[in-house]
Amino acid sequence: WSCEYVVIAGLRRRLEVAHTKLAASRAYVLVAYFTQSHEMLFDAHTRAFTVLGGIPKRGIYDNMRTAVDKVGKGKERSVNARFESMTGHYLFEAEFCNRAAGWEKGRVEKNVQDRRRHIWREAAEKRWASLAELNAWLVLACQDSWSELTHPDWPELTVADVLQDERTRLMPLPKPFDGYVEQPARVTATSLIHFQRNRYSVPCEWVNSVVSLRAYPEFLRVVSVHGEMVDLVRSFERDQTFYDWQHYITLIERKPGALRNGAPFKTMPEPLQELQSQLLKNTGGDRVMAQVLSAVPLHGLDSVLAAIQIALQAGRVSAEHVLNTLAHLKDQSRPMVAGEVETPLTLQTPPLANVTRYDSLRSSDMEADHVQ
Repeated sequence: WSCEYVVIAGLRRRLEVAHTKLAASRAYVLVAYFTQSHEMLFDAHTRAFTVLGGIPKRGIYDNMRTAVDKVGKGKERSVNARFESMTGHYLFEAEFCNRAAGWEKGRVEKNVQDRRRHIWREAAEKRWASLAELNAWLVLACQDSWSELTHPDWPELTVADVLQDERTRLMPLPKPFDGYVEQPARVTATSLIHFQRNRYSVPCEWVNSVVSLRAYPEFLRVVSVHGEMVDLVRSFERDQTFYDWQHYITLIERKPGALRNGAPFKTMPEPLQELQSQLLKNTGGDRVMAQVLSAVPLHGLDSVLAAIQIALQAGRVSAEHVLNTLAHLKDQSRPMVAGEVETPLTLQTPPLANVTRYDSLRSSDMEADHVQ
């Protein structure tokens, strides 16, 4: 790991960068994160193995806390259970350096200095919209440098040339390791969970229950006691509250008055806020707004927003008009002709119209009887 500084979304941010380097070809991969924790370490391995095109049979590490719980005498190590699960998943052996012996993995240590002179100098001069954009650029920058750097042992070859031969000796990639860190969390009375000094909303049906919180590098997955899951965008700020107003729809059906001063509903899309401001001017408008919101889980947010915009343009602001418009939009989206039945059978000879077959059924006796 190394510490670097770049500008992301207009702010100068400190980043923890994972360096992975192959010992033979010297090919390396850089992945940046906001923190250095277990889920970041697991994700860095998955990304590096994917870019390098395989898995080596051995990995050399220092005694970092995300991999080693306790350092014993000599080579004795109490390896972290989740880290050991990852090495067992990818089937490679982890070897740890001696104390204060960073030279035992000197090739990757030197990689930190070399990349600061090249890649990170260029990255620091740019402005990045997000961390994902920076990581996508880092992968391309690493791959481009492989073709430019000559191999120290074979100067006539580049790193990319030696990597092409080394890939034939790497183990194939299995399914990515599900590298989350799990912990229990109790849902508060306001349907919030706490994680790393931030608060996130969850469905209000989970109030006062204990849920499973699984932390990934980019999102949080919350699993209820009944197996229901919701994914939340993870933030690395502090003392922030992140609401999802759709988590509180069932509460509004029981208590429509919460719409007037409810903090979660200030994050609704603009058409919903405009409809709410017009409905709440009238008596009972909060109940009418609750009827509109209850249609979101049934018909989807995009369909409800389209119906609201039509209702606002027509000047008829009511729940009945919005729901009728929504039903009309649903009818229009349905195909006018019944869909064809899928079948593996194919028709070799298509049917042809043949009116002479009908004439062959007619006889003069039958026509005479009909006339009589």
